Amino acid sequence: MGVWIQISAGSGEPIYTQVAEQISEAIAKGELTSGDKLPAVRKLAAELVINPNTVARAYTRLEQAGLVRTKTGSGTFVSDPKLRKTDAADINILTERMDTVITRGLNLGLEGQDLVAMFKERLARFVVKQEDEKKRK
Repeated sequence: MGVWIQISAGSGEPIYTQVAEQISEAIAKGELTSGDKLPAVRKLAAELVINPNTVARAYTRLEQAGLVRTKTGSGTFVSDPKLRKTDAADINILTERMDTVITRGLNLGLEGQDLVAMFKERLARFVVKQEDEKKRK
């Protein structure tokens, strides 16, 4: 799994955030599905050549978001989407991010329908990957 995680040392974003966001994206795209086991903290840290505490922090962040669950002695697994919590604060953050994207697009001179088309195109990339993963299982 560690092969597809790309760490950007020059990024202003902390490494644990980069790891957590890339795993989160893989879950959203269906590349990682319910029950899939994430690599052990030390193994992933060794693959990425980063401190194990950084990976542990990323996993903790994912667990707090309800995307994964840790079973002591067994490992960290992708959570069942039906059991994930939906937090009003997370919805508010998502809405604010969408507002930012809309504002930026409009300031670039894009029309509303252009933004909707872009959103649908990007969303389709995630949905198609999820459907492909389901077919493989």
